[in-house]
Amino acid sequence: MIASTYFNLISTYPIMFLTYAFNDPLPWSSCDNYWNTKDCIKLKVDGAGTQVNDSIYRNSSRTVVKTPADEFFHLEILKISSSIEEIGSVDSFLLLCNIISWIIVYLCIMRGIQSVGKVIYFTVSFPFVILFILLIRGLTLPGAWDGVYFYIWPEWKQLGNLKVWADAALQIFFSLGPGWGGIVNISSYNDFKNNCKLDAIMVPIVNIGTSILAGFVVFSVIGFMAHETGMPISTVTTGGPGLAFITYPAAISLMPWPNLWAVLFFLMLYNIGLDSLFVTIETVVSAIVDDFPYLRKFQFYLTLTTVVLSASFSILYCTSSGIYWLQLFDWYAASISVVLICLSEVIIVGWTYGIKRFIRDIEFMSGEKLSWYWTLSWKIITPLFLTFLFVTVIAFNTRVSYLGHEFPEWAIQVGWGSCFISIACIPVYMIYRLLYIEKGDLMQRITRSLKPLPDWGPAQSQDRSKWACKRVKPYLKENVTNAEELSHQLILSLCNNEENK
Repeated sequence: MIASTYFNLISTYPIMFLTYAFNDPLPWSSCDNYWNTKDCIKLKVDGAGTQVNDSIYRNSSRTVVKTPADEFFHLEILKISSSIEEIGSVDSFLLLCNIISWIIVYLCIMRGIQSVGKVIYFTVSFPFVILFILLIRGLTLPGAWDGVYFYIWPEWKQLGNLKVWADAALQIFFSLGPGWGGIVNISSYNDFKNNCKLDAIMVPIVNIGTSILAGFVVFSVIGFMAHETGMPISTVTTGGPGLAFITYPAAISLMPWPNLWAVLFFLMLYNIGLDSLFVTIETVVSAIVDDFPYLRKFQFYLTLTTVVLSASFSILYCTSSGIYWLQLFDWYAASISVVLICLSEVIIVGWTYGIKRFIRDIEFMSGEKLSWYWTLSWKIITPLFLTFLFVTVIAFNTRVSYLGHEFPEWAIQVGWGSCFISIACIPVYMIYRLLYIEKGDLMQRITRSLKPLPDWGPAQSQDRSKWACKRVKPYLKENVTNAEELSHQLILSLCNNEENK
């Protein structure tokens, strides 16, 4: 829920950029705008595309040098304050774009999965079309292959750096989405006999392929930017939001037809952000409806309430210190907590529910026999890896900062508080169930809480009958002579008939 409040800003920023993308020249290509400061230096190229910026940097007496794109993002889009403690005022244009984005989100998901499913077909496919267009254009630019080489050339010594592995794993968590609930929620609408094993293999492969493709798109253009300005590629690249909202727009401003590429790029970013927010909000609403089924007929209003609450909280990110709060919650509420949630999930499935039950359920749905690898992975390898990852993330946890501004102690405490709130639902529900749902003494309540409910199983009666037969059939005797055990033969016959339907 916390993540949904700032996910929308990832869509709001591209909307704001799009409103400027039709200006000629692009406003982030020069230092002649009212928001620019004396520290702004334009990225210049000469007629032959040779370097001229080195002399500018060497001869500049300024202690701080900023590009037009940097100042456009921080001073015009964000109207950033000097620190998180200086909240400042709410920017009216940013707030307006934020509200527009929330309205679009609501219109797309107000009918539940029926409307979300139709919209996602476009929001998922459209970015791929734009990616391929930008890739083709990027690779045809001068200097593009220098950027590609910088992207694919490995630094082998970094393989011994645990922080690199932790950062890579966290990136997978963000791009693939485990622990957020979205995968479970959306997949619950699949056909019961859907081959989830194939999905479990193909989805990560597509995810990795998309990430690699996006890397080629970005670094081909960054290579062009380095070629045109004469700056080293290592100094051109930036991390965090700066890559999408500073470095890439700056590179686009140097390309032929910059307005066209700017519009395509920010349309793609908007669709990606919108797609993530659809799933996040729909997951929250579905979780509430599943726990309180009587609210299903009011899902239209429940979705509206969820969107309004999230939009109200997101006003904080529209202030002058909004980017600081976004960075704070993004690190604590959406990084550390997700790893712990995934660890809890895999332990509950592999050890509490039981890996044998889980394997049996999947084999029943997919109709395929699973190899020993899946048992080993879910019960041993994945829990150990997630434990290692969680410890590594905590061990290498550094004080969150933005633009070199370290956050004060009270802000760090707020960040940790958001982390605990994100995972608090797990122990809170455990306590609630022990106190108010289960009966008996403490041990009986704990034991019952750790067992599947009596009505656990497939939702459809036909699937439930076959599933029940699959569970009891191993315990039935085929050749019985004792009259007391004739019931076994009757049940076995019914199961055989059910399986042959």
